[in-house]
Amino acid sequence: MKRTALALLLSLALPAFAQNIDRMEPPFWWTGFKDKNLQLMVHGPAIGEATPSLDYPGVRIASVTRTPNKNYLFVNLVIDDGAKPGTLDLRFTRDGKSSSYAYSLRAREPGSAQRKGFGQADVIYNLMPDRFANGDTKNDDLPGMLEKANRANRDGRHGGDIAGIIQHLDYLAGMGFTQLWPTPFAENNMPAYSYHGYAATDFYKMDPRFGSNEDYVRLSKEARARGIGLIQDIVLSHLGSQHWWLKDLPMPDWLNNPNKFTPTAHHRAANQDPYRAQADYDNFTRGWFVETMPDMNQSNPFVATYQIQNSLWWIEYAGLSGLRLDTFGYSDSAFLTQYTKRVMDEYPNLTMVGEEWSRNPVFVSHWQTGKQNFDGYRSYMPSMMDFPMSETLREALAPAADANSLKDVYEMLAMDQLYPDPSKLVMFEGNHDMARLYSVVGEDLGRWKIALAALFTLPRIPQFYYGTEVLMTSTVKGRDDASYRHDMPGGWEGDKVNAFTGAGLTPRQTEAQAYVRRLANWRKANPVIHSGKTMHFGAENGVYVYFRYDERKRVMVVLNKSDKAAELDTARFQEILRGSRAGVDVISGERVNLAGKLKAPATSALILELDKAEK
Repeated sequence: MKRTALALLLSLALPAFAQNIDRMEPPFWWTGFKDKNLQLMVHGPAIGEATPSLDYPGVRIASVTRTPNKNYLFVNLVIDDGAKPGTLDLRFTRDGKSSSYAYSLRAREPGSAQRKGFGQADVIYNLMPDRFANGDTKNDDLPGMLEKANRANRDGRHGGDIAGIIQHLDYLAGMGFTQLWPTPFAENNMPAYSYHGYAATDFYKMDPRFGSNEDYVRLSKEARARGIGLIQDIVLSHLGSQHWWLKDLPMPDWLNNPNKFTPTAHHRAANQDPYRAQADYDNFTRGWFVETMPDMNQSNPFVATYQIQNSLWWIEYAGLSGLRLDTFGYSDSAFLTQYTKRVMDEYPNLTMVGEEWSRNPVFVSHWQTGKQNFDGYRSYMPSMMDFPMSETLREALAPAADANSLKDVYEMLAMDQLYPDPSKLVMFEGNHDMARLYSVVGEDLGRWKIALAALFTLPRIPQFYYGTEVLMTSTVKGRDDASYRHDMPGGWEGDKVNAFTGAGLTPRQTEAQAYVRRLANWRKANPVIHSGKTMHFGAENGVYVYFRYDERKRVMVVLNKSDKAAELDTARFQEILRGSRAGVDVISGERVNLAGKLKAPATSALILELDKAEK
C-alpha cells in the first residue's frame, strides 16, 4: 500500500511537459510551403527525455532528434499539401505521463509565394531605428533589458523605435523612397552598445525597446499602404554573446570555437582563392567577428535549418519585400548555397542583397546567382551591395582626389562584365559603417550633388542613407561609428532642427533636401533609368558623360567635378545623340542647347531628358 502511494506521489511530481516548454521555435508555421518539412526546436527542462506524438490530418512526425543536452528536442514534421490551417495538439510523453502543446498552423496570404521583391525601379532608404525617431518614450527603458537609454552617450541607446518610423512614413514616401531598410530590430539584450542590432539575443523577437512583433507587422503594412516595401536586415554569421543559447547550448558544436574567442583575420580572398590555405578559409568562416559576437556553425545541419526557417518565418509573418544579409561571405559557403536556394525556391520573385565589403568586383561577383566560379561554387543570391562602385565614387569626389578621378568611376563601370547581372547590384552613397557623404566630399554641395546624380542614374538599384538629404556630417579619418549614426534632426521632442518639417534647416540643407526629393521622384517615374541600356564615354579633364536609353527615351548625364566650367564638343556623342539638338534639365526644367558646344558648370551634375532624334 505504501509502495502504491509513493508511486502515485512520484507520478504527480513528474513535470507537465507543456508547462515546462520554455520555447518552441518557429513559434508557429503555415501550410502551403513548397518544402513540406518543418524542424521544431523544443526547449525546456528535460524535454529531451519525452516522446512527442500528434494526430492531425496531413501532418506527421517524420523523426525526432535528441542531443546530449536533455533540455532540447528536435521534432521534424512533414506538412502535406492536404493539411489545413488549425491547431496541432503536440503531445509529449514520459514514463506514461503526457501533456499537450497547442501549435498553430496558419494560412498564407493569397499570392504570398509570388510576392514582388525590390528592384531597379526602387530607391532604398537605409536607417538605424534607434537613431531615426522616438515615437514612444514609454519603451525607452524596460524591465529585464540590460542597457538603458542615454541620449548623451554617443555609443548608447537613444530611444528611436518602430513607432517613430511609422510616424514619418509619409515623409519617406513624399521624398520618393520606395523601399525601407532598417538595421536589425532583433532583440539585442546586451549590457552595452546594443542599439545597432547586429548582436541578436533572440532571433524570433523584436527588441522591446523598438516595439513588439505586432508593431513590426504594422510598420510593414503601413509602409506598403504608402508604396514602400520593407527589407529586413538579417545576420547569419553570428549572434550576441548574451543570446539565451549561450547559457544552454543545444549541441556542443552549435557554435564555432564555442569555448574560446577565436577572432577572424578577415582574409576574405580565401573564399575564392585557388591557392588558399584551408586554415585561412576556416578562420574567415569560423572565426568570431568580435568577442561579443560568437560565430554560428552552419555546417551543423540543425543550425542551418534553424536559420533558413527563421528567415522564411519573418518573410511570411511580416510581409517582407526583401532581405539584406549582413557579413554575407563570413558564413559557410555550402550553407549559403543551401540558404539562398531554399529562400528563392519559396519566394522566386523576392530580392535578397548580400554584404561583401570589398573594393574588388571579382570578390563581390563571386556571390551573385549565375556566376560561373572556378571552384564550382553556386549561389542563388539575386543581388549584392556594390562596394566597388560605391567606394570608388566616394573617393573620386573627395577633396584630395586626382583631377580626373571620375575616370576611376568610368573604369569601374566597365568592370560590369564580371557580374551576371550588374543592374541588380545595390549601389549606395553611404551606410551606417561609413563616413557621411557630405563630409567625404569636403562639405562641397556641388560634389555632393554629383554623387547623388550618379547614384540615381547609373544602372544600379540605389540605396540612400538617412540624413544625407539634410547634409549630416561625420568624422572622416579613422573609424568612428557614432559620428556616422547621429540622431535624425526632428526625431525627438524638443529638437530645434526638424528634417521632417523643414523647421530650422539652413538654406543649404533645404536645397539639398529638395534636390533629393526631385531626383528620387523623377527617377521613380522614368523606366529608362530602371531598365534602359547604358553608353558611357571615357572621363576627360574631370568630366564624365554617360547616357541611359531605350526605344522611347534618352537621358544624358554630365558630371563635372572640376572647379572650372567645361565646354564639351557634342560631336563626340553623336552616335547616341543621333541628331538631338536640345534637352530639358531635370532639376531646373530649363531647355539646354546641344548644338555645337555644351556648357557644363563647374562642380556640377547635369541630367538632360533629350528631345527625340531628328530624322
